[in-house]
Amino acid sequence: MDNMKTVLCFGDSLTWGYDAENRGRHPYEDRWPSVLETALGESVTVIAEGLNGRTTAYDDHLADCDRNGVSNLPTVLHSHMPLDLVIIMLGTNDMKPSVAGSAHAARAGIQRLVGLVRHHEYSFSYDAPDILIVSPPPLCETADPIFSAMYRGEIGESQMLASLYRDLADDLGCGFFDAGSVAETTPVDGVHLTAENTRAIGRGLEPIVRMMLGL
Repeated sequence: MDNMKTVLCFGDSLTWGYDAENRGRHPYEDRWPSVLETALGESVTVIAEGLNGRTTAYDDHLADCDRNGVSNLPTVLHSHMPLDLVIIMLGTNDMKPSVAGSAHAARAGIQRLVGLVRHHEYSFSYDAPDILIVSPPPLCETADPIFSAMYRGEIGESQMLASLYRDLADDLGCGFFDAGSVAETTPVDGVHLTAENTRAIGRGLEPIVRMMLGL
């Protein structure tokens, strides 16, 4: 079908589908990119490119792989072109004091990623895709000692992401969606999503994605 649309979801563990309850992965049908693809119908392919620990633009020197979104994204864009829309939902891992530790750092990283999407050298005269910036649901209080130490004091910073990303999207002419308007993080670890909450993001994104794709 020539009118097939392709959407790339570029994210972290919230996109990969990390399940805090069993420390594994949510079933395929519960992850938000899968829910979005089902909602949009057969004319849209949704590619889930979620990497646990991925940052917007910062190196994580404790990681066993390259988690820096700025170094990952050009390769991913080339792998999946042609693309009609790129959805970027990142920033939670930037909150770690060992990585960047601030909402403004995450905003700057998102701005850099938008530039990469727009100015990438796509082959075969393919056009740059539209961009939808999604702010992740804020961190919440948790009794988990490892996660509460990892994100020490960053709950307030994470609550700033939505307004910072919204203003950035306005400035850059991107779409914007606040995932915290439909989903909240689980107190099991203060960071991740239950199956119901990750599904809610997929459902919540459907109207704006439909509009941006002209469906």
